[in-house]
Amino acid sequence: MNYLLKRLLAVIPVLAVVAVIVFLLLHLAPGDPAVIIGGDTASAEDIERIRETLGLNRPLPEQFFHWVGQILQGNLGTSVFTGMPVAEMIMQRVEPTLWISALTMLFAVVFAVPMGIVAAWKAGTWFDRAISGLAVAAFSLPVFVIGYGLVYGFSTRLGWFPVQGFKSLSDGFVPFIRHLALPVISGGLIYMALLARMTRSTMLEVLGEDYIRTARAKGLSKRRLLLRHALKNAAVPIVTTIGLGIAMLLSGVIVTESVFAIPGIGRLTVDSILRRDYPVIQGIVLVTATAYVVINLVTDLLYGLFDPRIRY
Repeated sequence: MNYLLKRLLAVIPVLAVVAVIVFLLLHLAPGDPAVIIGGDTASAEDIERIRETLGLNRPLPEQFFHWVGQILQGNLGTSVFTGMPVAEMIMQRVEPTLWISALTMLFAVVFAVPMGIVAAWKAGTWFDRAISGLAVAAFSLPVFVIGYGLVYGFSTRLGWFPVQGFKSLSDGFVPFIRHLALPVISGGLIYMALLARMTRSTMLEVLGEDYIRTARAKGLSKRRLLLRHALKNAAVPIVTTIGLGIAMLLSGVIVTESVFAIPGIGRLTVDSILRRDYPVIQGIVLVTATAYVVINLVTDLLYGLFDPRIRY
């Protein structure tokens, strides 16, 4: 319980720093934010309206505390261009991003962890060298290169999958999977390569320990030796890699959604930056940064689950 309480308390100053940085995004941009948002064709009345809407005519501390108060009430602000609440715009786009992130990491974990375990068990064999070579190749290629290659091969040439777009699960499982298959594979290959290499190196280190050799000498079955003894003791670095992968996905999904024209948070981020819609940018950055903090918190808590010594 003390470990959990300490981890939760450690999140508070991190979130406070995140809030300050996100708030200052609007004010750190060179020039008058109202003029930047309004653009070259904005009249003086338009600029004054933007300044009034964003509260830029107030003192900076008053702006900050007012903004924080609105955030605590669930109000992320209003888009300058669409007039819609930022929270509503994010909720409209969050489903594709969550599905892509969840399925991408699931794809990577399901394939990478077993591959890494077998590669470590058969270290030095052709299987180990093949896994290592594929991992290096996959991790060296950018997401958009893999994505465009999959689109050309499986969509343009073979016609097995749609080129772009997204279908909700409510529209049917088959259309849902067909639209997400290529985005998930293109992003998952990179994280699968990273996770497979980490699993292999960690398992190799654990398999060299004395207690593993003792268990093997006692005739313990291969499955029990690998899963119950070796993998459990190698879990902390693997969980760390998975946590980092999930956090990286939140930013990497921008490229995936752009390649496959998926209307998710990534596309909304790009559109907001091009339009200089600062309230939307602030809202997305705040939500993403908070998700980073929560993921790191969950990862820290899992450390204590896999290795009880960490709790003490």
